[in-house]
Amino acid sequence: MLSVLAFVGTIALITGLIHLYLWKRLVRDTTRPGRWRRIGGVTAVVLAVLVPAALVGTRAELHWLAWPGYLWLALMFYLLVLLVVLEVPMLVARLVLRRRVTAAESTAAAPEPVLVGAAGPADPPAADAVAQPDHDPSRRLLLARGAAVFAGLTAVGVAGYGVRTAFGPPELDRVRIPLAKLPRSMDGLRIATVSDIHLGPLLGRGHTERIVAAINRLDADLVAVVGDLVDGTVAELGEAAAPLRDLRSRYGNFFVTGNHEYYSGVEEWVREVDRLGLRVLQNQRVEIPARGGVLDLAGVNDVSGAQLSAAAGPDYAAALGDRDPARPVVLLAHQPIAAVEAAKFGVDLQLSGHTHGGQMVPFNLAVKLEQPVVSGLGEVDGTKVYVTNGAGFWGPPVRVGANPQITLVELRAP
Repeated sequence: MLSVLAFVGTIALITGLIHLYLWKRLVRDTTRPGRWRRIGGVTAVVLAVLVPAALVGTRAELHWLAWPGYLWLALMFYLLVLLVVLEVPMLVARLVLRRRVTAAESTAAAPEPVLVGAAGPADPPAADAVAQPDHDPSRRLLLARGAAVFAGLTAVGVAGYGVRTAFGPPELDRVRIPLAKLPRSMDGLRIATVSDIHLGPLLGRGHTERIVAAINRLDADLVAVVGDLVDGTVAELGEAAAPLRDLRSRYGNFFVTGNHEYYSGVEEWVREVDRLGLRVLQNQRVEIPARGGVLDLAGVNDVSGAQLSAAAGPDYAAALGDRDPARPVVLLAHQPIAAVEAAKFGVDLQLSGHTHGGQMVPFNLAVKLEQPVVSGLGEVDGTKVYVTNGAGFWGPPVRVGANPQITLVELRAP
């Protein structure tokens, strides 16, 4: 209970500060005191409350909050990014305007020379001939409105593109990965890999059916679902997950838990996924005899398991210890960071998800601070790590710069 309250409190504080900044740049700086500023202030407060309400409400079956709350979360993010980027050119523009106003005021205040001639002193210049200073407040207001309009239209355009991408069909990424220990007879073994399906208030049975159909078209030898299947309980989403029973492969379908399974009742989901025909590898290893050779396929619980649930966290020794080191081993682990420990056990290849490829540029830059590989093929201490972007999304129904993805991993012998 305390952890939930702390989470809600942290989200409320962060979103409150962000909305205070947005209110200043989009409302206070662009309006004069009066009715419109008051309306803008009330709107900012409502939107600030909407974000944490959506995050908490969707867990409490208030699914109607999902669309407005998560869409505004995406718009809020891009408005924040754009306005922060605009701070420097806006500062330069304000300094230029201030300098021009100061120069104009100095010119207006300078005394005119008096010329004395036969006709007497010259007539004073007409009032409209005297240089008038720029009206700085009006120009600053115009500048602020221009920045607000630019940021608003750009944020809406980017978010709209992201919604279309997020709900579009997953792209197929084909990647060939050589494994030094792979027997020549097993060359070309194919593993269809998908992660982060994220069934929930915005993604249902149709999403699962589309993913299953795409995987079955690949005619893969193995299917690996590497975590974050759901955002809800079996009672809520069991029907949405049911099409997984139709997955086809030659040597088996496998699943490992992601952190979101631990938010959603991991024990129930392990039983449900197993009932649907996917073998759940909970700190376990199986031998895959294929084409006259043998591949070790291992799976570990998500690294967050020990903190989020009574269920065990990852146990690399149980999954990878006491095996034939001459055989190649592929590890299924939801988070790429697991490779730091997996490398100590000589893992040849780790298949992971979790990052969503960053989901929304430039958020991918922040993901790099936590995970060693964000998207695609990388290496951690001699272990190859492939990270798929995931087929769904979490939070905002938006993907920018990281399209939804299903991956066909083809193992190659040296």
